[in-house]
Amino acid sequence: MLAHQIAAAIEAVRPSQFHDLSLTLWRGHAAGLIADAEAQRLAEAIEARRKSPVPLHEPHRPRQSLFPKRRPQLAKRHPERIGRRRRLAATGPLPAALAADWTTSALAVLRIVGDEVRDKGVCERTLPEIAARAGVCRTTAQTTIRRAAQLGLVSIEERRREGAKNLPNVVRIISTEWMTWLRRGPRTWDTAEDAGIGFKNTSPTETYLFPRSPILKPTTPHKGSRETKERIDPPPKAR
Repeated sequence: MLAHQIAAAIEAVRPSQFHDLSLTLWRGHAAGLIADAEAQRLAEAIEARRKSPVPLHEPHRPRQSLFPKRRPQLAKRHPERIGRRRRLAATGPLPAALAADWTTSALAVLRIVGDEVRDKGVCERTLPEIAARAGVCRTTAQTTIRRAAQLGLVSIEERRREGAKNLPNVVRIISTEWMTWLRRGPRTWDTAEDAGIGFKNTSPTETYLFPRSPILKPTTPHKGSRETKERIDPPPKAR
């Protein structure tokens, strides 16, 4: 009975289980459950299966996650998302020397990160949130932040939790040039009332109405000048 089980297991065994199967075979032989000839035949079958040139592949089983699947985002080429990232990139999130090395989508992501750091000191938003606000996909947001960290513009602090979902990474701006740009740049406002949109009370420049200048009297021409000669000797009138 044991010999038949081992013979069936040889065809379905994985490469990592050949050693255990051999131990089972010779233990059964030592206990008298398998005859000498049968044990020798099974040992040769195991050795031939071990040296088989055809690799044994285990069936692919997708890993089951304890957390819910990510919600699919809108298409990257959606007109609203295209317009959103173009507007964000056009606001100048980085100095010109730094912005020249980034694409429109990357500049939109850095604008969201810069606004969070300027207002709160750090950026603790998740990648899907940053991507949705910037009008890009999650992969673009992740790649942009990683490249910014490699260039020394930001630092990333991972907050892992054992047995639970990790907290969002903490992103901090460490570039002095970028922080100076954010302090001097225009602030973003949530409402039109706070932004001061509309009529702006200003103090106009005071203007005065000056009187007309008096008519200056003609100066007396110098003696011997051309004008004096014309007055002394007027040209004859035509008859």
